[in-house]
Amino acid sequence: MPIRFDAADAHWRVGPLPGFSAAQKDWLTRGGSLTAHLRTLGAVAVRVTREAIALPWTDEHAALGLAPRAPVWVREVVLSVDGVPFVAAHSVAPLAASVGVWQATRRLRTRPLAELLYSDSSVARSSLVSRRLTARHPLYRLAVQEIGTTSPHALVARRSVFERHGAPLMVTECMLPALWAHLASTASRSSAHTVSAQAPQRTHVREHGRPLEHTVSRAHGAPRAEPENHAEQGAREAGHAPASDSKVKR
Repeated sequence: MPIRFDAADAHWRVGPLPGFSAAQKDWLTRGGSLTAHLRTLGAVAVRVTREAIALPWTDEHAALGLAPRAPVWVREVVLSVDGVPFVAAHSVAPLAASVGVWQATRRLRTRPLAELLYSDSSVARSSLVSRRLTARHPLYRLAVQEIGTTSPHALVARRSVFERHGAPLMVTECMLPALWAHLASTASRSSAHTVSAQAPQRTHVREHGRPLEHTVSRAHGAPRAEPENHAEQGAREAGHAPASDSKVKR
């Protein structure tokens, strides 16, 4: 189904910025439900931080086809994994649509929005777009409240517009530093485990390159006999025993 709403603008790009990490590019462009992707990392909980009638942000009204001061329904939540905030999300729909086509968004409470968006075949989605957020963007200011440490210089976020029966609903998702830290830690442990599993079992190696345990029994040879003197050697070669051997010991 073609969608007539476009989430891209001068700042929101379809292709992630080249400076983003591989993990960031992956998560910013993943299709389907972000909640479902987060569930692969742990137990996901939704905490609603705001539901209200408000005005759209300056980078939202054009994407929704609204006048700059047209009222909208706003829902903001934090998605946590195992109790740690990973994503701050902001969804906005025209006010009329929030009591019509998208009225179910007002009754979600702590259920994820994905339950509505991905269970209805009449819903279409625009391309995912992404950008870097700085302190001048309102979503950055909302997201840093969930970080609890020194605020980073910038955050990364993605957004898309969902359309149902001609009415738009835009969802913007800001990834928090804890998500990238978790992914990096998981990748590090996985890499270490792989290296450990693939590494051959090492043994001590002698100078000739053969494993020590294969030559343990030959590590110390039997003591060599003392060399014979020339007289004894000549007598033995002539078939005569040395004189000392012909004497009978008494």
